[in-house]
Amino acid sequence: MDFGQFLGNDTLKAQLSAAIDAQRLTHCYLLSGPKGSGKHTLAQLLMAAMECTAAQRPCGRCSQCRKALQGIHPDIAVVDDTSRRTIPVDLIRQVCSDAYIRPNEGRRKIYLLPRAQDLGLPGQNALLKILEEPPEAVTFLLLCENADRLLPTIRSRCVELKLVPLPEALLLQALQTRYPDRPQAALQAACRRSGGFLGQAQALLEDQAALPPQTLTFAEAFAQGDRLQLLELLVKLEKAQRDDFCQLLLQWRALLVQALQAQSGIDTPLAQSREIARQRTMAELSQAIAQLSQAAEACQANVGIGHLCGMLAATLL
Repeated sequence: MDFGQFLGNDTLKAQLSAAIDAQRLTHCYLLSGPKGSGKHTLAQLLMAAMECTAAQRPCGRCSQCRKALQGIHPDIAVVDDTSRRTIPVDLIRQVCSDAYIRPNEGRRKIYLLPRAQDLGLPGQNALLKILEEPPEAVTFLLLCENADRLLPTIRSRCVELKLVPLPEALLLQALQTRYPDRPQAALQAACRRSGGFLGQAQALLEDQAALPPQTLTFAEAFAQGDRLQLLELLVKLEKAQRDDFCQLLLQWRALLVQALQAQSGIDTPLAQSREIARQRTMAELSQAIAQLSQAAEACQANVGIGHLCGMLAATLL
């Protein structure tokens, strides 16, 4: 099996390659690991391999592979309702009924549950029934950040594929390839803060690139202790939408938390946090974090945004 962009986890890849080559695929796989650990990438490759018609699977070239990798294969269904915190039991019951219908064109029918940990007890019990006596040519892929939230009876009927962190050297090499223009210090900081998971490291680096102008202005004003610049920023924000303002407060707090961590010796990929850590004291950071936390709670409790801006202008610096 050609895993291509899926890095690390050599033992797991060898296990899957042997099963695919010997055509010993099971009816349910549980892919477990934290956010950014590569569960979705592995699931995509595994689904393509299951449907591929070539000798070396997945080939990435046959029509079955291409459809699976592009997310348009008629025999692959994503089982989720993103508008609900818990996956509805009725959705699982529909899957259980559909599973007994033969595949349209592929080798098997595949049902992908991208957040299996959000199955409620009724949904898990409904799923358990079909896992106990699964139809032929059907595979379930359960992606889970915390496998302990699934019933032991479900886990016992799955082959669990637990994703592990990448070695730091391999992770750093991958980041250097993907972000050739980023400073080495930022890449190394992302490696250490990510816990060894590529997706989390990329999110940390992309968060820096995606910082809105208001946060960049706040970071500069706070680092330099520029009261006038901070006041001008807050005056402009008095007419902001509540949700947008609350999000900014949380982002500013996260920026200062990373600065505080940097002062404690924990690297951060955010240049703004490193600069704040260089110019402000630990006491000043702790006080500002507490004030932003208080303001964020008040914002969510519908306190007037103008009042909050005035309070922050008077207390943050």
